[in-house]
Amino acid sequence: MSTLETEPRRRRGGARANPGAGGGSGLQQLPERKVQRRFAPTEIISADELESIHRASLKVLSEIGMDFNHPEAHALLKAAGAQIDGERVRFDPAMIEELVAHAPETFMLHARNPAHSRVIGGNNIMYGTVGSPPNAHDMEGGRRTGNRADYQNFLRLGQYFNTINFSAGYPVEPVDIHASIRHLDALYDMATIMDKPLTAYVLGEERTQDALMIAKLMRGIDDEQFHREPSVMTIVNTNSPLKLDFNMLNGMLRFCRAGQIVCVTPFTLAGAMAPVTMAGALVLQNAEALAGIAFCQLVKKGAPVIYGGFTSNVDMKSGAPAFGTPEYMKAQIVGGQLARRYKVPYRTSNTNAANTVDAQAAYESVFSLWGLTQGGGNFIMHGAGWLEGGLVASFEKFVLDVDLIQMVTEFLQPLEINEDALGFEAIKDVGPGGHFFGTQHTLNRYTNAFYSPLISDWRNNQQWVAAGSPDAYKKANQVYKQALNEYVKPPMDEGVHEALKDFVERRKREGGAPTDF
Repeated sequence: MSTLETEPRRRRGGARANPGAGGGSGLQQLPERKVQRRFAPTEIISADELESIHRASLKVLSEIGMDFNHPEAHALLKAAGAQIDGERVRFDPAMIEELVAHAPETFMLHARNPAHSRVIGGNNIMYGTVGSPPNAHDMEGGRRTGNRADYQNFLRLGQYFNTINFSAGYPVEPVDIHASIRHLDALYDMATIMDKPLTAYVLGEERTQDALMIAKLMRGIDDEQFHREPSVMTIVNTNSPLKLDFNMLNGMLRFCRAGQIVCVTPFTLAGAMAPVTMAGALVLQNAEALAGIAFCQLVKKGAPVIYGGFTSNVDMKSGAPAFGTPEYMKAQIVGGQLARRYKVPYRTSNTNAANTVDAQAAYESVFSLWGLTQGGGNFIMHGAGWLEGGLVASFEKFVLDVDLIQMVTEFLQPLEINEDALGFEAIKDVGPGGHFFGTQHTLNRYTNAFYSPLISDWRNNQQWVAAGSPDAYKKANQVYKQALNEYVKPPMDEGVHEALKDFVERRKREGGAPTDF
């Protein structure tokens, strides 16, 4: 089978099984792994308290209702027994519970390269790139409007780093491409620069249908296989509070009928688009998520769906969103409890509100990663690169997040417990008052004994100063550039590429999609 390489091949670094190994070239990164949480998720509210959120959510949907702005959706909902009053839809609680019960607990997200396909749900965790910021940033270029060159470079980083499992939409919006054809060029780049799973947007009928076609063409499969094998995912954000607009509903209809994945994610910021109490915000999040999941199952029983949680708080003095806060962690963990109650996969995010790659960016991301790991997150949006509350995609922050995710990944690996690992003979050889640097037990494990970070420098301070070692921000800048230099474009079957390119070029000649939405 012939392959197409549109870039010169460069050495692909950093796929070593021994992350601490010295020598050779290429960044030292963990090998690609199918990451699993090996302990029970944390539960911070009781079963009774969880049921109180569930019951309050059903009461919201039955007594207040939710606006659905789509005539075809109204017809389906009315036929199923929902009460329709203009755009307002009220649901019988039993209808919601019956429909949600059809949603699958786990399913496979298929990548162009089968080695990158992943099961979503259960104890599985997968991390995506940042998605959708309007601006990019790096140390030299500063803050700038999103463009295709930066967009492509973020995709290259997503392909290069083993711990990143999918593209979470556009890592930065390529604003220099006209809006009518932006989705075509952006999805073409995503499908060719990466061979990992992709996320598409459903902003209008043409964009939705084009995304489905590109996802099918990039895998080189027919309609039957495409409908059977989820190959693309979309995020549907409700217009909190309590509204689903035409484009989101239209995308849900098209994706569910095609057997593709819909992640229903309310954007419920406590004090702004949701009640100021975290309990009230979670009730609203849950009501909106349940309504969306139920609608997907009404469109097609067994359609793959993900319960999305994005509840946080705002700064009450300015109204600005806050992320990586204790409130955000609580919402992450309770959101996981709710998703497990309904036996559906759970989406959450690695977020922060920092304006630069500093201590705030690090500790808020650590809080986010801690919350999503303990809370049972399966599908992690904005895993690497999110900055400034989502307004900026940062190249240096991308590397910092990869390092943090690698630490979480290593933490989740099982502890080695066997007779040799217990080290009795080593302890016996050294005895009281000795050291273990030179024992055979240590030397046998010297190259991969511990996690080796991408950007941290663990030498003592005098060595650090003498060597002139860069700080974390500068080191991250060096690492992202090295990763881009070592990136190798994944091969694609020539016939598949020609079909994909022909489709994109034809749709561009036809004018792409309208921009008056």
